[in-house]
Amino acid sequence: MTVSSHLKKSEVGEVRPSQILTTFGVGSLVDLPNMSVIVMGLDDWPIGDEIHEERLMRSARSILGPQVARFLTPPRGPESPGSQTNWFDESRQIGVPVAPFPRWMVCSKCRLLAPISSGLFEPKVYPYRPDRACYLHNCTTQGRAPLVLPARFMVTCEHGHLDDFPWVEFVHHGPTNCRGLLYLYEVGASGEALDVELKCDGCEKRRRMGEAFGVNNRTTMSACRGRRPQLRDMDPNGCDQDHVKPMLQGASNLWFPVVISALSVPQATDELGQRVDENWAVLEQATSPEVLRAFRSIGQLRDLGNYSDDQLWEAMRKKLQGASAATADPDDLKSPEWRVFANPTRAKESRSFKLRSVDPPADFARHFAKIVLVEKLREVRTLVGFTRIMSPRDFDSAADLPPENRARISRKDPTWLPASETRGEGIFFQFSESLIQDWVQRNRAYDREFELGHQAWRATKNLDPSKGNPGIRYVLLHTFAHALIRQLAIECGYTSASITERIYSRNPADGEPMAGALIYTAAPDSEGTLGGLCALGEPDKLGRHIRRALDKMSLCASDPLCAEHAVDGGDKLHGASCHACSFLPETSCERGNKYLDRSALVATVERTNLAFFE
Repeated sequence: MTVSSHLKKSEVGEVRPSQILTTFGVGSLVDLPNMSVIVMGLDDWPIGDEIHEERLMRSARSILGPQVARFLTPPRGPESPGSQTNWFDESRQIGVPVAPFPRWMVCSKCRLLAPISSGLFEPKVYPYRPDRACYLHNCTTQGRAPLVLPARFMVTCEHGHLDDFPWVEFVHHGPTNCRGLLYLYEVGASGEALDVELKCDGCEKRRRMGEAFGVNNRTTMSACRGRRPQLRDMDPNGCDQDHVKPMLQGASNLWFPVVISALSVPQATDELGQRVDENWAVLEQATSPEVLRAFRSIGQLRDLGNYSDDQLWEAMRKKLQGASAATADPDDLKSPEWRVFANPTRAKESRSFKLRSVDPPADFARHFAKIVLVEKLREVRTLVGFTRIMSPRDFDSAADLPPENRARISRKDPTWLPASETRGEGIFFQFSESLIQDWVQRNRAYDREFELGHQAWRATKNLDPSKGNPGIRYVLLHTFAHALIRQLAIECGYTSASITERIYSRNPADGEPMAGALIYTAAPDSEGTLGGLCALGEPDKLGRHIRRALDKMSLCASDPLCAEHAVDGGDKLHGASCHACSFLPETSCERGNKYLDRSALVATVERTNLAFFE
């Protein structure tokens, strides 16, 4: 995907469309070869193609408001390299708009530190070579002008605000009238903040950048100004943070996407209902039978030619009634999916959805009530905001994230959201509910241990300790999904980063009990995947992979330290788990590698009395 600079409307780089939601969304920094840019808000985006997903739309409206009307794909640039010829055409905008950030930059030769607005640095773009876009400083008369690189220090707060580092106030220990030029020197070989020195040549004051970090940060740094560079404004509500937190460019906690997703599962059990679901994007605009007939006359409902207007209108009325009854909680996206996967024979096959039940492996027939191969699958994801410093995976869902921590992606309330759709395949495991309940009942002490660890961990994050505990039912299902993903990635043809999980867990006291896990992969192209994951779900192959996954969980390369890890430490919310045995890439885990403990699956060197699988 093409990214265009908001400064001169020049192409400066490319990213994949799916990365606009997960890696380089609104408010994130894109580290280009010679400069750093921030992705601008939706107010500046050109319009892309529309994506439809009814259940996801209801959830997005519950979070952002009823004005949200559409999901749109990120805008794409030219497909062929030869068509990229509009670097100096100010009337056109290609791709996603970005702007240089940080605005303060440093010369790689003379080490002059100044903002772009000072006019000391010259922007330079090269036709047909967007990767070479840069800023230059004419500080020498010999040879080529040296590159100007972004200053790698900035400040942020937990409310999502981002600002340039207060260089002038920092070196002068407060507000000043000094107008001297600033220089940023590397005085040590390590590159750490303690080895970076800031100097003012007007008053000869110097200060090490290490003083901005550590325990003295609260007294060293000023209050947050509420700046939102992706929206080109200051937060009208201000900010109550009495000090900002220094951050380095490229820090992993500088930007976290708040993404919600839904699987396109059929809700109708008859042919007409399914056709209505597939064409709902058009049918929902028909407010009367007369409008419905008008849509027919212009050829927008060709798939429904075998049904009369009265039949269609009645099917639409039933769908609306069923949707109203089934969406008491629009943020509950998993319950409708669970009901479809748990009853695969009633699910109608469509162009993007197909299920096939298989027998559980003989050795694990008592553990699983059902194994379902998901041969066709469509998932729609949308970006509803982002956070800084605090990860949204610390919460149960995007709806539970405090609104003050979720930064806005547009100045006005958004009427559309960026989204992407992926197609793929997967394997659904439905555990035996009676066996799960017996296991939970036997391990009440273990459940209490995880509950105390959950409360201690939430307390360290200044969150309500009484909320968000999923219980050991979730720990068991989550750890099983991780174990199997690591094993299946060896043979299915996909890396572990390409396989993800969807955990269905609910205790009987909270409603309809759920105990299942969907392991699936998805690709953004129209063809989806090639069946490598579903092929491993056949009973003869799946049993072998489950056995190998459990064997690997019994002993870790980091044992005994891994097996002895306590949940109640407060800093880490997991038991016997680590990168060597259980952790997965960020794209694969829905809870950030928390709520894991392999001793819940099998006996370990530390615990032998918790294992669900004998």
